[in-house]
Amino acid sequence: MIRVPRWGANPAIFLLPLTLFLAAVLLLPILQVIVQSFETENGGPFAGYAKAFTSPLLLNVLANTIEIGLTSTVVILLIGYPIAYHLSRLSPRKRTLCMVFVLLPFWTSILVKSYAFAVILGHDGIINFLLRLVASQDASIKLLYNRAGAIIGLTHFLLPFMILPILSNLLLQPPELRKAAFVMGAGRMEIFWRITFPLSLSGVVSGLIICLVLSLGMFVIPALLGGRKDMMFANMIDFYVRETLNWNMAAVLSIILLVISSMLIAALLRVRGTGGLVSGGEL
Repeated sequence: MIRVPRWGANPAIFLLPLTLFLAAVLLLPILQVIVQSFETENGGPFAGYAKAFTSPLLLNVLANTIEIGLTSTVVILLIGYPIAYHLSRLSPRKRTLCMVFVLLPFWTSILVKSYAFAVILGHDGIINFLLRLVASQDASIKLLYNRAGAIIGLTHFLLPFMILPILSNLLLQPPELRKAAFVMGAGRMEIFWRITFPLSLSGVVSGLIICLVLSLGMFVIPALLGGRKDMMFANMIDFYVRETLNWNMAAVLSIILLVISSMLIAALLRVRGTGGLVSGGEL
């Protein structure tokens, strides 16, 4: 009989190396940024935060960040949920084939995709070319270097992050629930809105959290596809780090963005908790 050492009886000890690693690569840098945000040459430790909340430019950038993040997340949800629902109704073989197209954005560099959208959405791009064929030679839609371009790019990049958690939740739902409701006389739409959709809300909330946090901190897509009036917080942080070398303001903006993201995550988790929803593994 093999004896297990005493320290092996406690599974938590195996998490110690992972905990130390996360503390080294995540917590320590965040603590350093927090300290940096209070280090100012003059004006006191809160001078950077006072400037951030009184500067019209920074407040406008903050509003742009929240508006673009929320708008792109809603658009992603409206597109991603029908795709996830359709995939959940396919056979395993067809679903595997279709998942290849869902995961294609992960296999391409974000820079390559952004430049590809610059070609597609431009004045002489594919969309405006087709529009001129259908309408008139003067017809065109400005989809590049503005908010529309940033939202389109964010939607394309983050769509898999919405589809995957919703699809996972839908696949875990027992089919007997829908069959029982159908036997009792419920129609397809009633089954969806009263059974399928409420049970999938935990997956929806997970997708919303992932997409919202990633969109708020996105840098490349707004810089390449967005306009000067649609600058986001990540672009301002890059400006203070590389152009003005103002590490204090860069740290201040980073902490503000971190706090806003944490508040939105807490609000979404609270909605999920107070809604009486079940998690994906407890259907």
